[in-house]
Amino acid sequence: MSDSDTQVRQVGQLPEIIVRGGRPLRGEVEVEASKNATLPVMAAALLTADPVTLPGIPWLHDVDTLRRVLMSLGVSTERSGRDLTVEAREVDPFAAPEHLVRRMRASFLIAGPLLARFGVARVPLPGGCAIGSRPIDLHLKGLQALGADVQSNSGYIEFRAPRLRGANIYLDFPSVGATENLLMAASLADGWTVVENAAQEPEVVDLANFLNALGGEVRGAGTPELRVHGQDRLHGATYQVIPDRIEAGTYLIAGAATGGDVVVGPIVSEHIRPLLAKLREAGAVIEDAGDYVRITAEEPLQAIDVKTMPHPGFPTDLQAPLMAALIRAQGTSVITETVFENRYMHVPELRRMGADIKIDGRTALVTGTPHIMGANLRASDLRAAAALVIAALGAKGTSELSEAFHLDRGYYRLEDKLGSLGADIERCRCSEEP
Repeated sequence: MSDSDTQVRQVGQLPEIIVRGGRPLRGEVEVEASKNATLPVMAAALLTADPVTLPGIPWLHDVDTLRRVLMSLGVSTERSGRDLTVEAREVDPFAAPEHLVRRMRASFLIAGPLLARFGVARVPLPGGCAIGSRPIDLHLKGLQALGADVQSNSGYIEFRAPRLRGANIYLDFPSVGATENLLMAASLADGWTVVENAAQEPEVVDLANFLNALGGEVRGAGTPELRVHGQDRLHGATYQVIPDRIEAGTYLIAGAATGGDVVVGPIVSEHIRPLLAKLREAGAVIEDAGDYVRITAEEPLQAIDVKTMPHPGFPTDLQAPLMAALIRAQGTSVITETVFENRYMHVPELRRMGADIKIDGRTALVTGTPHIMGANLRASDLRAAAALVIAALGAKGTSELSEAFHLDRGYYRLEDKLGSLGADIERCRCSEEP
């Protein structure tokens, strides 16, 4: 595959997605390696001077951003087709660039491994999608518990610890990012670290498995209590990242929203069990083979109640896509968002299409209506963009989605994959950001 085939679409270009709705999706679609698992694994490559190879990585905008952050630190990265090799032999722990880290919150994951391996780190405050405050206080408290001195100065956080020490850490909230940062830091700390109320997401489990592949010792992944025995050094490895459960869920929801018949894989179906349960409740027929899932939705969807929760609850990243499918369901659905306080930014755009949605605090009442029409739409963030595409696929008429570059942060060639399922969808570059 040539570089032109895998080239990341840049945010400086303002692409539009044009969707002519009303076509049921039918066929098979391939799921990429998980973006949310790839990013912490890339950051964890900083823990060793040996090469780390990650086969089959989708060349997403977020992956490219973190790769550029690593390169700014002096890390060698090499692409060969869809494989990525990272070698952190020469590293400057003070060189993380503000303009890149501010683009993506996951960039802050470099803090734990840099501090653990080099005893110092200087990392800009992170950015990312505007879906909530998402403070980093849990990261900082956890690293302080491991013995780090933490100072904030002019938009940067500076960490110092000649050698981290194992500790017992209780997280006030099972934060995925904080859990991942602490796992990485503890992997090179003295003694045992216990993280209680840890995040249980599949991506956390995958990071733990990767750390063990490097020679680490992480126990309890997938449970609320993680135990890490720090090592003197870690070595390289070749590691296959898990399939992307959010991408898989997005295609399943799109199939349901259009009354289609779609097979999605490879996937670990256990990772999307909450979604499959809700789609069944809404009336879709699910065939679960473990490594792939088939969904058929010949009858209109029925209203359901959904509450987002940390894993193993319903994932917040699929709240917006599922809402987009429910705007045409029979009855009134109740959606409660408990993870991020500002994750209804897609609602005004869905209303432009004729959706009947009422917001009361963190609860959305979605009354289904058959009169959903195409409209000119604007994406505010990654999952909102996916939701608007799903709504457009099920609507009558044509929709145009601006600022669709958000899709490229988490979906590899979404329009091509949907097109292979029969969607009438195309991307054009009609203008550029000022």
